Parts: sequence; structure tokens; C-alpha cells
Amino acid sequence: MQISHFKSAHKIITGYGAVSQIKEQITHLGISQPFIITDQGVVQSGTLKTVTKFLSDFKFGIYDKVKPEPEPDVVLDCRHQFSSGDYDGIIAVGGGSVIDIAKCVAVYDEKLGPLENLFGENTITARSIPLIALPTTAGTGSEVTNIAILSDTSAQVKKGIVSDFLLPDIAIIAPEMTIYCPPSVTAASGVDALVHAIEAYLSNFSSPITDALAIKAMELISLALPKAYCKPDNMQAREDMSTGSLLAGMAFGNAGVGAVHALAYPLGGRFHISHGVSNALLLPHVMEYNKVACLEKFTPIAKAFGLPIEQKSHQYSADCVIEFLHQLCHDVNIPRSLQKLDIPQDAIPELAREAIKVERLLRNNPRKLTLVEIESIYQAAY
Repeated sequence: MQISHFKSAHKIITGYGAVSQIKEQITHLGISQPFIITDQGVVQSGTLKTVTKFLSDFKFGIYDKVKPEPEPDVVLDCRHQFSSGDYDGIIAVGGGSVIDIAKCVAVYDEKLGPLENLFGENTITARSIPLIALPTTAGTGSEVTNIAILSDTSAQVKKGIVSDFLLPDIAIIAPEMTIYCPPSVTAASGVDALVHAIEAYLSNFSSPITDALAIKAMELISLALPKAYCKPDNMQAREDMSTGSLLAGMAFGNAGVGAVHALAYPLGGRFHISHGVSNALLLPHVMEYNKVACLEKFTPIAKAFGLPIEQKSHQYSADCVIEFLHQLCHDVNIPRSLQKLDIPQDAIPELAREAIKVERLLRNNPRKLTLVEIESIYQAAY
């Protein structure tokens, strides 16, 4: 066994109705004037009111300009608005993009130089602004991880900022916050959470703790996702998805993710394909490539999915798992090929050249990838 460290949000509050704890937690952190970071979808759906109705005793501000796959300029704009007021704490209400922006705003100061200086690992030395994360999707796990992802427009690729100072002080996971999530977002974010669990379980840096979290996440998500997609008001499915996403976030936040994410980053950066869809589309193909390096791990995955493998071989389990993933993505209407996303085939060599640069993630993958092998995975997904 290798030595491992486990990190997460400092406090995690879960369960139906957990959003009602927001006032108490704001007071606990000593926040007198909170600044809410969110997006237009959360505002227009009425989801934000589920939070603000508990904030009548506070004078609060709202920034609602976050968009999917956000760029560094959004951080600068949001930070300027935060600094222009007398705000002393941040509440992120939204999906992964919103929470990632909130994390960046909480740690960034112009005195640090250009925001781009923070890309990479352990470039941040402090955070003084209290941060509460309240996810409205069951997918990213950003509320319990030490990473924020931004789209680098000049390089046309996604880049990460990794630091334990990005971990929120409090994460409130309330399934009622996801009920207005559009079906397409439920599907993409849900498969994203499943990818987190699978890649954490297969990671070179997994541990018994992350394995337990990942397996339980797979069990919950594989059963609940089709239900939450087909019947959005199924609160049991919503709660299972929220819990599964949380567990997957805690797993990959410590074990890391691998080649699925590394290959997905260029798709988001260059073609603005949503993170969840990119991951979902690539997942079965990367699993097919990886299986020879970790075949015995596919049997516990198959069991978590509830597949009838009985006393079959690990190879049989692996084949069943990969077929299950293809079917699950089909059931929630995620495109099955890059071609269906209008990505030209001649873009694949450049995508591969960008993906192989994501060494931070590829080092976690159970099987080493060359440039040629990355191209072959993109071709298989085409």
C-alpha cells in the first residue's frame, strides 16, 4: 500500500431540505454580506429563490453571468464585482462551471499577477474569503474537490488550477436543488459523475478509501440516472444521484481521473463540447483500451452495475461493463460519436497532440498512452 492523503470540503451537509441550513452556515463562517455566484439557467428556473428565501436577514449581491465551459475573463469580471462591494463571503449556486468560477474568485487577487499564473498545481498560497458551494447538478463533484477548470481560449484547451485552498469551507448537497435541471444536463452531468467514479477506481493512485466511495457511487448512479432522466421529479432518484455524485467527487478528488478526462479536455477547449458529453462519448472507448491493464477490476464494477456475471471471467465482466456503458449513454440520448457532434475527422491528430500534453491526468491512467494510441481512441469514437 502506498501512503495516501484524503481531502474534501471542510464540512459536508447532505439530504433533502439541506438548503435550509444555509443561513446557519453563513453565520457560522462569520459572513455578513454574501456574494452569490450563479448563472442565468439557475436564475430563470427559479432554483436560486430556493436559496435566497433563507437570506432575508442579509444584504447580498448576485453575479449571474457564468456560462458553460467558462473562460478566464469571467473570473476577472466576477472578481471585480466582488471587490467593488463590501462582500465578505462567496456562495456558489450552480453546476461545475459556477462552482469552479467561485473557487477561482475566492483565491484570485490582481496582486498575484495574471490569472494564467495560477494554472497548474499548488500555485496558490492562501485564501481568506469564506466559500460555500451548493450544487444544482448531480455530476461534477466540484463542491468537494481541490481543482477548478477553465477554458484557455488562446490555446483552445481546458486547463486546471489545483490547490487545497480551492476546497470549499462548506458543501451543501440538497437534491431538491437539482429538480429543475434540464434532462440533457441531468444526462451529461450524471454520466460525468459515473466517469469520475470509474476513473478514480481504476486510477494508479486509488486507495481502499477512494475505492469504497467509487464503487458505491457507481452502484447509485447506474441505477438512478435513467430514472432521474426519464422522470425529473423522482426525488429518490434525485437524492441517489446527488449522493452518487458527491461520493464520486470525493473519490476522484483524491485518486484523480485519467485518460477519459485528458482526451475530453481538447474537445471542450476547441469545439466547446460540454464536459459531460465529451466524457460520456469517450468513456467506453477508453475503457476498452484500459481493460487489459486492470482486467480484474472490471468484475467489481460489473457487480456495482448489477450485471449478471455470476462466475464468469474478468474478461467477460469487462465486455459486459463496456456494453452497459454504451447502452446507458444511448438510453439518456448522449451522442455516440464525434461525427454526430460535427467534429471533422481531420481534427483528430491535433486533438491527440493536445491530449497527450495533459500529463497531470494521464499519469493516473492504468495504461500508458502514446500519441498513436490516443489517435486510435479518437478514431474509435468517431
